[in-house]
Amino acid sequence: MIQLTSLVGKQFYVNFNLIEQMNETPDTVLTLTDGKTFVVQETAGQVVQLIIEFQQQVHQKLQG
Repeated sequence: MIQLTSLVGKQFYVNFNLIEQMNETPDTVLTLTDGKTFVVQETAGQVVQLIIEFQQQVHQKLQG
């Protein structure tokens, strides 16, 4: 799971495997596979980077 920040500043975690679509309108809007949407402070690029970093951590633990 990755930690994101809502527009009002609350931090929450989301299972990135459930993200179906991500748009910048200009706010970053995540749409999950169940249709729920979240608007976050992070840019789409930052969300992608968080996903990459999380996956790298998991792979390091598996190899380690």
